[in-house]
Amino acid sequence: MLEYIILGLLMEQPMSGYDMKKTIDHSVGIFYRASFGSLYPALKRLETKRWVSVSAELDHSKNKKLYTLLPEGKATFLAWLAEPIQLSRSELLLKVFFFDYLDEDTRQQRLSEYQMRLGQEIGRLKAVEGIVAGELKEVPNPENYYYRVSVLSYGLDYFLMEQKWIQAIKERKNLNDDRNPNEN
Repeated sequence: MLEYIILGLLMEQPMSGYDMKKTIDHSVGIFYRASFGSLYPALKRLETKRWVSVSAELDHSKNKKLYTLLPEGKATFLAWLAEPIQLSRSELLLKVFFFDYLDEDTRQQRLSEYQMRLGQEIGRLKAVEGIVAGELKEVPNPENYYYRVSVLSYGLDYFLMEQKWIQAIKERKNLNDDRNPNEN
């Protein structure tokens, strides 16, 4: 996945590894985390496959590498992007599935911790949403950013839904009560 994220970022412009990490953290970081320890080996693999090229750029007397997307890398990225979308799996759901094996205090503690992190993410996304709304007013064709902004909306809606779900399971509500009032 990280290799495709890198290729997608390089569709915009050449970037250094440091700039990619910052961009990942402030964009797709909503749903994907990358460390420098995973980023640089992925860049090396892409260079070996000849999907990106690397050149040295002098920046404030430091020699940093600048990565550029090559035609085969662009073709590979676009082919991947055009593939059918796959359902993903979540560690949260996997762990909650097995929560019956934990004692109640530990379950409540883990759910509360997760709920607090969700609250932090919701606050961060709302702040980003405000910044993006201001930036979109300044660009000539804001509709060109529709799908990127839609991912921000998705992230906010998703975290709000997760927060509601976590609260429901903390309270041990019957989750089927709200689905279909005609079912017994």
